[in-house]
Amino acid sequence: MGRAYAVREAKIKKTGAARGKVYTTYAKEIYLAAKNGVPEIEANSTLKHLIEKAKKEQVPADIINRAIEKAKGAGKDEYEQIIYEGFGPGASTLIIKTLTDNVNRTVGEVRAAFNKVHKSLGVNGSVSYNYDNLSIFAFSSKQEEDILLALLDAGIEPVECETDEEGLLNISVNYVDNVKAREIIENIVPDVSYEVDESGWYAKDTISLQEEDLEIFQRLYDLLDAIDDVTNIYHNVELS
Repeated sequence: MGRAYAVREAKIKKTGAARGKVYTTYAKEIYLAAKNGVPEIEANSTLKHLIEKAKKEQVPADIINRAIEKAKGAGKDEYEQIIYEGFGPGASTLIIKTLTDNVNRTVGEVRAAFNKVHKSLGVNGSVSYNYDNLSIFAFSSKQEEDILLALLDAGIEPVECETDEEGLLNISVNYVDNVKAREIIENIVPDVSYEVDESGWYAKDTISLQEEDLEIFQRLYDLLDAIDDVTNIYHNVELS
């Protein structure tokens, strides 16, 4: 059913208990975008896009505004994005995306999660070569052919461009083409409303785990997800 379908399913399964973490993650990302660029929404496309996504996730305006105001000052917080790669039970692998103001704390917590289930972190590149770094969009449109031709004319070869059984056009492009692809989509569909608008690491092939291995994987995932600095977890395991 396509990568966008899998992303939608994963989002639906998020529980209400995770809302606080969603808010914190957006606050960090908005602060970082405003700090690294300019803290003005219309003058900073990255910031504008993040705020649009935050609003769709129902992040309170207070949190968004505080993050921007904080970036305007001489704030001491300096966040950076660190990505870790690791090996789970069976042939499972994971990519863990973090946003942290203390790398030593974060790597210690991530390593401890793996140690608790007797699994290990890998070095950079040990896992990610089996993943594609993609930007995924899904939205209602009957202009699939026009968008595909425009992408190709711009030198973008989409990994996926097809309409699913729900009538949504699913488009996946390499992450480096994110901005250009978005501009093309929004030029052809000016009032586009994205059902999915995500960037991340997606496994080229997936595996199934059974019984004990599946239980260990789920425990590892939950331990990692409980870490405040972890913003996304990508893996190659098929989950029902």
